[in-house]
Amino acid sequence: MAWRDGKASSSRLLLFMASIILGIAAVVSIQSFSENLEENIAIQSKALMGADFIIDSRQLPNEKVQNIIDSLGGADASEVNFASMAAFPKNGEAKLVRVRGVEGSFPFYGTLETEPASAATEYQASGGALVDATMMLQFELEPGDSIKLGELTLPIIGALKSVPGSSAISASVAPPVLIPYRFIDKTELLQQGSRKEYQYFFVAPPGMDLDALDRDLDPVLDAENADLDTHKVMSQQLGRSYGNMGRFLNLVAFVALLLGCVGIASSVHIYIREKLGAVAVLKCMGATRKQTFLIYLIQIAWMGLAGGIIGTLIGIGLQQSFPLILQEFLPFEVEISLTAQPVILGLLLGIFMSVLFALLPLLNTWYVAPLEVLRVREGEVVKSRRARFLTFTGILLFIFLFSFWLLEDGVFALAFVIVVLITFSILAGIASLFMKAIKRFFPTSWGFTSRQSLLNLYRPNNQTMVLVLAIGLGTFLISTLYFTKDMLLAKTALENSSDSPNIILMDVQTEQREAVARTITPKGLPLIDNMSIVTMRMHSIKGVPANDIRKDSASGVREWVLNNEFRATYRDSLIATETLAKGEWTPEIAPGDPIVISISDNIAEDAQVDIGDEIVFNVQGVLMKTTVGSIRAVDWGRVQMNFSLVFPKGVLENAPQFHILTTHTPDEVSSASLQRELVKKFPNVSVLDLRQILTIVENILEKIAWAINFMAFFSILTGVIVLIGSVRNSKYQRIKENVLLRTLGAKGKQILRITTLEFLYLGVIGSGIGILLSLVSSQLLATFVFEATFVPSLTPFLVFLPGVTALVLLIGLSNSRSVLKSPPLEVLRKEV
Repeated sequence: MAWRDGKASSSRLLLFMASIILGIAAVVSIQSFSENLEENIAIQSKALMGADFIIDSRQLPNEKVQNIIDSLGGADASEVNFASMAAFPKNGEAKLVRVRGVEGSFPFYGTLETEPASAATEYQASGGALVDATMMLQFELEPGDSIKLGELTLPIIGALKSVPGSSAISASVAPPVLIPYRFIDKTELLQQGSRKEYQYFFVAPPGMDLDALDRDLDPVLDAENADLDTHKVMSQQLGRSYGNMGRFLNLVAFVALLLGCVGIASSVHIYIREKLGAVAVLKCMGATRKQTFLIYLIQIAWMGLAGGIIGTLIGIGLQQSFPLILQEFLPFEVEISLTAQPVILGLLLGIFMSVLFALLPLLNTWYVAPLEVLRVREGEVVKSRRARFLTFTGILLFIFLFSFWLLEDGVFALAFVIVVLITFSILAGIASLFMKAIKRFFPTSWGFTSRQSLLNLYRPNNQTMVLVLAIGLGTFLISTLYFTKDMLLAKTALENSSDSPNIILMDVQTEQREAVARTITPKGLPLIDNMSIVTMRMHSIKGVPANDIRKDSASGVREWVLNNEFRATYRDSLIATETLAKGEWTPEIAPGDPIVISISDNIAEDAQVDIGDEIVFNVQGVLMKTTVGSIRAVDWGRVQMNFSLVFPKGVLENAPQFHILTTHTPDEVSSASLQRELVKKFPNVSVLDLRQILTIVENILEKIAWAINFMAFFSILTGVIVLIGSVRNSKYQRIKENVLLRTLGAKGKQILRITTLEFLYLGVIGSGIGILLSLVSSQLLATFVFEATFVPSLTPFLVFLPGVTALVLLIGLSNSRSVLKSPPLEVLRKEV
């Protein structure tokens, strides 16, 4: 019976099936790619690191660290890497690069991909440099040209295409340059304050327990300001990093699936209402409640299975495109393979979600009475409140369990359910209030077509609720993502005034300070900042040594505070990005007075300190006792030289230090000219052009937004399918209404105008509510997540609102063509 009845209603059931296909495709594609990514990270973790494990330090190993390295059989290879300016004598250009001085046969896993291929093995023996391939194209360099690093000029042996430990994003900021380790001293680039990292690479002997090695040695090395990373730990860290992005995209896909399920509920509701007469006839002929219920449940289940199969196949196809979409963020090429779990998940989701969301309208078949055959009036079937409550509870429970499986966190899963419930409730509530308001305050003075278009919004079998949900949710997602991207870009945007620095000169030595300043000012450029930097580490907090705090798991002090090498400065006043949150600012102290410092609010929180607490710093071998005098709120998002630790004047002037100078260049030509002159005169000085870096940041944000919008597109497209299905499923109801209108004398143009106005109202209401909700959500994100000022853009109102409305109107009219062309006799024949 299910088969026979289904064949007669195949086109309507196919639209019902289409409602969930895209949602399942989105979930399956992301799940499949996430599994492939995890497998690839596990398999390629050694290739990503280039070794089995690494010991790294920000300084040359002390005696204890060196003894540990020796006890492990000595490093199989080593490296020192740091940022520096590179000059290209061929064209006089300069660029910030990451110099990697390598000793030994690194990498031991993976490949050092170069052009020509022989350069990977020849550069050590021949004493040349491997230069990032993209940078070589940018500056029109070829093998045989030279590169100048500090006081050393080396021939370029080949173009570097890939190297373990470098990603596309990091290479965009500072492209890698590999040179033999023995030439590092000749560059004379490692000066006081240089940010450098020493790495020692090891190949584990057979049978070595890397987990035990990490557990036993890492705490010891942490105490000596060094660190140990195994390829397994790196694999886990990468997995967590990319896993978070995958979970977020999964939630976006899940929202698309939920939206499809709203379409299922709506489609089944209309479908079952038209079948109630047939159900009553079946019951008159002796069919039981269970039999009539199962006839339609079987139809829904089969359509859900078919939707699951098609959605899964589409998802598997989409999976192939993800490496192209996310290649900028991946440090390796992902090998795509088919795994069983996402396929099984897609099939089960198709059946389970179809049945679950169709249960509420399917309950109508259970409670319909045989007497309905004789009744002419239309009315709602009385349903059990208990059955409806249990069904609704089951839906919420499923959403919670599925989101918990995706997020692996009960609190986040519950928050997601609450957000979904609130969003759906607001959209549904506004749609309901809108229909009631039209009914109560109906504009009786309007013309016939205008009044009839409003009447259609609350007529029997109207689709106002489901269409507002579908249109509103899709627009809400897209608008929120757009506003969020705007906020992130605004936080990193450079101010155009000449008082805002866009060039930062780092690693300036004390004896170079005045000479560097004299290089800037004769060019008519302002010297905005001239700051001194002193490096130090925390020795003790509130009288407890840092080593003891590390051992105390209940201390509450974040580990990074104990291991970090702080860059502190001294000055007598606050700057524009700082506000005093607590305590009193101390501008200067006399010799011999207690040292009172100012710390940022994040340090106060992570180090568990407050006003009056004691912190002892190790200032390059000298212990300095200080007291917290003030806590500053720092706007780290603004482009400004901000510091966690600020000392008053009169304390650090004689400490070993280096300096940072900033200036503002009006254009790229003057910036390039300044950089070329600085590299010639002061090779050790690194120049950061903030405009280039912010362009890279903007490009990254654009790509992230594109990836997220790609997933949000599933929600919009699902909403479109729900819209098509809703219009199609109410087709016969519309034919009947239009026939009655024609019988009463209405013309085709009038009916067309009625239909146009109805869908215009739905498009404006749905997209308008979605944009307004996105304003609220964006303001909440700005306040509680990004801590930024939210200034809404007009783009969603000028583009999304008319665009989505036009789309709704187009779909509504295209699906209503057959309604407009149906002659009155067609309905009369159908009734007969």
